[in-house]
Amino acid sequence: MAMHLQLGFELGELEADFAEQCCFEAGAVAVTLSNAGEDRDEEAVLEPAPGEERLWDATRVEALFDETERASALIDQLAQCLGITSSAISAAPVAERIWEREWLRDFHAQRFGERLWVCPSHERTDQSDAVVVALDPGLAFGTGSHASTALCLEWLDEAARATPGSGWPPDCVIDYGCGSGVLAIAALKLGARMACAFDHDPQALLATRENGDRNRVSAQLRLCTQAEQLPTGSDLLVANILAAVLIERAAHMATLVRPSGRLVLSGLLAAQEEEVAAAFTKWFHIIRFSSRDGWVALAARRT
Repeated sequence: MAMHLQLGFELGELEADFAEQCCFEAGAVAVTLSNAGEDRDEEAVLEPAPGEERLWDATRVEALFDETERASALIDQLAQCLGITSSAISAAPVAERIWEREWLRDFHAQRFGERLWVCPSHERTDQSDAVVVALDPGLAFGTGSHASTALCLEWLDEAARATPGSGWPPDCVIDYGCGSGVLAIAALKLGARMACAFDHDPQALLATRENGDRNRVSAQLRLCTQAEQLPTGSDLLVANILAAVLIERAAHMATLVRPSGRLVLSGLLAAQEEEVAAAFTKWFHIIRFSSRDGWVALAARRT
């Protein structure tokens, strides 16, 4: 079995881009950033605000190299580039594996509400009336694994099962800060006629496009790189982004939703609920839809 060399170090005060550049200049074939803090099971990195790079308070960098014979030389080269001591870099042999399968191993099919499922390529559901979003974890945020995404997906499932005349299916849905596009695609699979997915991150829009193709909803999916490209008068806007961004964009989001249209806000902690709700009360009647693991989703109707 082929072996690789893994070098690891704490990011500390170093810039992530600089650290990655040094690793690749030394010959790394892959670089991974991970949470090295004591609260690694609780501290989440959510979708960043535009122009923001969000990392954990304690971040570890691990670089994978094909070479195994030149460990000492590689450590010295990397340390010199980074400006740290060689002793701060750990080294360990790593057996060759199919990394895509390793990544997918811990990602399983999940149900949200009664019918809506998010399923990776290696799993299926046998529920006869299931509405399935086919999605593998990738570069963009949003697979349903995080509580804030799960709350939005549960709202969509519930809305799609509501009584006739409740406003479903919507003619136009906006996924504001789309990440992987899972919310826009789920809305389309549940019957929405069109969805507009907006994100500043090009990788998020690339992931959304690919996931739309995979789920055969591309003809109904419009990608937007600027908030100004979003249509006004939409029936539903879903935003699973940071609380500070929700507050900052409240007035703009209000212009995008028609009278009596609906709004779903997630990505906020329970301690932020009151402040976020207050930012939208000028235009919306707001209630708490649900909460999970300290995260809250708000549902609103445009007045």
